[in-house]
Amino acid sequence: MMNRTRRLTALTLLLAPALAVGPTLGAHASTTTAPAAATCNVEVDSLGKYHVWGLGFPAGTTVTYSGSTSGSVPIDKSGRFDIDGLAGSKYVVKTADGKTTVACTAVHH
Repeated sequence: MMNRTRRLTALTLLLAPALAVGPTLGAHASTTTAPAAATCNVEVDSLGKYHVWGLGFPAGTTVTYSGSTSGSVPIDKSGRFDIDGLAGSKYVVKTADGKTTVACTAVHH
């Protein structure tokens, strides 16, 4: 009987720290995903004009674009914008509040 009590005490001493750490480690294994970063892409169309489009921008705001041509365009409710018929392939897009600036990446199909 004494050996059984000692074994249970020793087992409790070994498991207690592991049980205390378990929930802490589990809290770090969250499946919540971070919001997508804003991206901007440039594609050339069949007429040689450029199409600039972006994703992940704040919905309902505007972005300004600069490059061979400059201007501003609204962001739709899904965080996307599209600009067609541009000249040149190098553009930078900035949110109206100035918090996000993205260099557009050329996309080749």
